[in-house]
Amino acid sequence: MMMATPGYPNRAIWSWALYDWANSAFATVVLAGFFPLLFSDYWNSGTDAATASLRLGWANAIISIVIVCIAPLFGAVADRAAAKKRFLAGFMVLGVVATAGLWQVDKGDWLSAATLFVLGGIGFLGGNTFYDALLPTVSPREHLHTISGLGYGLGYLGGGLLYLLCVIAVLMPSTVGFSATVDAAKASFLATAVWWAVFSLPLLLVVREPERRGDGAAVWREGARQVVDTFRNIRRFRSVGLFLLAYWLYIDALDTVVLMAVSYGRSLGFGQKDLILALLVVQFVGFPAAIAYGRLGERFGARRGIYLGLLAYVGVCIWAAVISHVWEFYAIAVVIGLVQGGVQSLSRSFYAGLIPAGESGEFFGFYNLLGKFAAIIGPPLFGLFGTWFGDVRYSTLSLIILFALGAWLLSRVPESGRSPSPDAEAA
Repeated sequence: MMMATPGYPNRAIWSWALYDWANSAFATVVLAGFFPLLFSDYWNSGTDAATASLRLGWANAIISIVIVCIAPLFGAVADRAAAKKRFLAGFMVLGVVATAGLWQVDKGDWLSAATLFVLGGIGFLGGNTFYDALLPTVSPREHLHTISGLGYGLGYLGGGLLYLLCVIAVLMPSTVGFSATVDAAKASFLATAVWWAVFSLPLLLVVREPERRGDGAAVWREGARQVVDTFRNIRRFRSVGLFLLAYWLYIDALDTVVLMAVSYGRSLGFGQKDLILALLVVQFVGFPAAIAYGRLGERFGARRGIYLGLLAYVGVCIWAAVISHVWEFYAIAVVIGLVQGGVQSLSRSFYAGLIPAGESGEFFGFYNLLGKFAAIIGPPLFGLFGTWFGDVRYSTLSLIILFALGAWLLSRVPESGRSPSPDAEAA
C-alpha cells in the first residue's frame, strides 16, 4: 500500500497509524457504543432519564474543559522537550486503566462510572493531541495526506472490528461464557482497554523523535510563555488562523451529524438495532474510504478533497430531510462512511502542512482545542430549525449553513508553504 520511496520509513509509518487502530476502540465501544446505554440503564438504575442525561452531559463537559486547558501547554512543552511519545504514553495509560476499571463498577454506582469515564476521555483526547503532532515526524511532507488517511482508515477498521465483536457478545452472551447481557457489555470495556494497550506498543517502540532540547521546570516555564506568545500572535499566522476558523465551522456541522444521528433516527421511528447496524456500516465503509481519500488529496490537493466531502454532507442533509424508509438511513450511513474519515484526515494533513516547523505539538494542541469547541453551534441550530419550522425534518437543513461557511473560509486559505514563523508570514 505504501509507495517505495527511498528513505520512506515504512515501519515508523505503520507503527504510528496502528495507534489509530488502537484507540478508536474507545471511540466506538465506549463513547458511541455501550457506555451511554449502561450509564443510563445500569449505573443510574432507579434514576429518571433527565437526571441521568444531565450527569452524562456534565461528565462530557469536564472532559472538554480539561483538554481545552491543558492541550496547548502540554503540546508546547512536548515540542521543547521532544516528549510527544512520553506524553502520549502517559495519557494512553490513564485511558487504559480507567476504561478497564469500568468493568468492575457495580449497578447504581453512577459516580464511579462517571469518574472513570472522565479519566478515560481525558486519556483518549489527550493522547490524540500528541498522536496527531507526530504525523509530521513520521511522514515526508509530500505524503502527509496519504499517511493521515492511512491512520484514519485503520482507526475505522480497528474500532469497527472490536465493536462488532462486542455487539455479538452482547447479543449472544451465553456463547462467549456470560450469563447475562450486562456482563458481556461490561466486559467490552476490559476488552477495549487491552486492545488499546496492546496496539499502542508499536508506536511507543518504533517511532522516534529528535533529540531532547530541554528538561525540568525551565521547559514548563518556556512552554507556558510560548503558548501566551502564540495566542498573541495567532492573527499573524493568517493561513493557520483562517484554516482553524474554517475547520471549526465545518467540523462543528460534521460532529453534529454524528451526535444527532441516533436521536434523529429515533424521532423518525427507526429501531435501535437499525441504528447500531448503521454505525457499523459507517465504520467498515470508512476504512477503505479514508485511505483512498488520502490518495485523492495527494493527487488533486487536500482542499479539493475536503470540498468533495463537504458537498456530500450537504447532499446528506437534504436527503435526510425527506427520508421515509429505513434503507435510506443505511444508504446515508454509506455516504457518511465514504467521506467522514476523508474530511477528518485531509483536514489534519492540510493543517500539518501549514503550521511552523518544529512546533507541531503546540499547534496541534490548538487544533484539538478547536475540536473540543466543535458541535456547540450545530446541535442548538439543529434543534431550533425543527422548532421554527414545526418539523424535525427541517433540522438537517440548518447544517448546510455551517458547511457552506466553512468551505468559503477554506477557499481563502493559502495551501502552499509551511509557515516558518509569524514574522516571516507577516512579511
